[in-house]
Amino acid sequence: MTLEKLGWNKKFQKAFDGLSQNNCVPARLIRDNKITYGALFVDDTGDICEREVVMSGKVYHDARSDAELPAVGDWIALELADGDDGENMIRARLPRQACFSRKLPGKSAEEQVIAANVTVVVVVTDAGSDFNLRRMERYFTLIRRSGSKAVVLVNKSDLFSDAQNREAVDLIKGLGGDADVYITSAAENDGLEVLRKYLALGVSVTLVGSSGVGKSTLINQLLGEDFQWTSDVNGLTGKGRHTTTARELILLDDGGILIDNPGMREIQMWTDEQTLRESFSDVEELASQCQFHDCKHGDDRGCAIRVAVENGELEVGRYESYLKLEEEIAKLEKRQKKRRQLSERRAKRDHRVKARNLADRIDLGRDDDPDWR
Repeated sequence: MTLEKLGWNKKFQKAFDGLSQNNCVPARLIRDNKITYGALFVDDTGDICEREVVMSGKVYHDARSDAELPAVGDWIALELADGDDGENMIRARLPRQACFSRKLPGKSAEEQVIAANVTVVVVVTDAGSDFNLRRMERYFTLIRRSGSKAVVLVNKSDLFSDAQNREAVDLIKGLGGDADVYITSAAENDGLEVLRKYLALGVSVTLVGSSGVGKSTLINQLLGEDFQWTSDVNGLTGKGRHTTTARELILLDDGGILIDNPGMREIQMWTDEQTLRESFSDVEELASQCQFHDCKHGDDRGCAIRVAVENGELEVGRYESYLKLEEEIAKLEKRQKKRRQLSERRAKRDHRVKARNLADRIDLGRDDDPDWR
């Protein structure tokens, strides 16, 4: 068994070789237990082993934010304990080659890592009560920033008509971008072959979506066993109760790696203006056709966006979504700037305090030294 089955590649090897951790082995985090982690590594016999590991103080203090701390999917330099009573220690986190994140819910300016080092992000939805194009636009923007491939599964097709399922697919494809969109029914094991084709050896795929859209059922079908407990579907809402409570990396026997996630109620932006404009390239193209470069896209003369909305060429909901996300990103950047300023002020204050303390110790030493009198 090789590290490649866990997603190892030449770039990770180069990063690992650059560390001064000669007594460590590469390992991948599969579970976050809040205080400890679960990690997989390959032992001397070539077998994949799992150990409970803890984070070293240096890794914790070197992180400038919670998002820089080790997360599920991360590769680490792991120092194995000599005996059964010792602790397996994370000595370093390797640089991420991809990272799917969102802003923490609320008014914070903090990043929350959903899955690290993922090749494909699969958004699971349905054609019924969960269907929301505006939320899908948010997903696509975050996936674009992560550097991962976007795939959408319109699941639970057995609960809706063929026409409704097909309409959902067409509307999602109409958002543009290069996402692959499929109709599936995990409950009836229908259409799962499209997901399996992305799960090649060493490829990491994460499943995201609202609670109750069938992510756990999809995983159970792929594994052929009840890995995730699933609950009955509510007849009124078409949703199941939340069945995944923590992120977990699952290694598949036939190749591929799955990262399951709890349902997400809020998809808040953690991206930049450039990524937003790339995700809404159709809106950007229209804006470039406006008569004046500082057009406010309202009642301005020669506004191409207003004309496109009036002619039905641009959906008003998509344009309003663009404006909302643009405002949300601007607020995030403002909070981040304020946070950086506060950090710089604290650093300068701490530096002054240290300087005064050093000066006081020097003066105290002079008072005690008769040669200074």
